[in-house]
Amino acid sequence: MKLISIRDFRGKSASVWRELHRWGELVITSNGKPIAIVTPTSEVELENSLASLRQAKAIRALAEMHEESVRQGTDQLTDEDVECEITAVRSKRRCKASA
Repeated sequence: MKLISIRDFRGKSASVWRELHRWGELVITSNGKPIAIVTPTSEVELENSLASLRQAKAIRALAEMHEESVRQGTDQLTDEDVECEITAVRSKRRCKASA
């Protein structure tokens, strides 16, 4: 993995594209902070690459939701508690729609 500033990326993009397969991944930074990941692909690999990226993002989102539920204590709710919450929210939604 290689890190490159957005300024260097703009100025050296031709050499970046030539070296990308050798580096594997490229992290583009702005003010020292990562803003993008560039990874090599091809026409043949594109759909699989996108599917893998989407899967990784979904797994991370699920982990973040779990972490938030632990912080809020909602990870300890029973199935009955969850059903009660769903019923309460749905009944409020119906009241607003008919008002």
